[in-house]
Amino acid sequence: MESVIKARERLAKYPVIFAKCSKQSLLYARCVLLKEESLKKDDCAKEFQEFNACLQSAAKSLKTRI
Repeated sequence: MESVIKARERLAKYPVIFAKCSKQSLLYARCVLLKEESLKKDDCAKEFQEFNACLQSAAKSLKTRI
């Protein structure tokens, strides 16, 4: 039961984590949408890497994990 409580606490922090990375998520989404018709693997890899790094950093600052 303790693991469920910890999971719920971690999930409750997700909106805060995503809010801290709104700029990076916007850039990644824009890249994907602009290439929607011809999107290929790794087309938006740079934007995804930046978004992922931001999420990891935000989670670390909140002392949690994703």
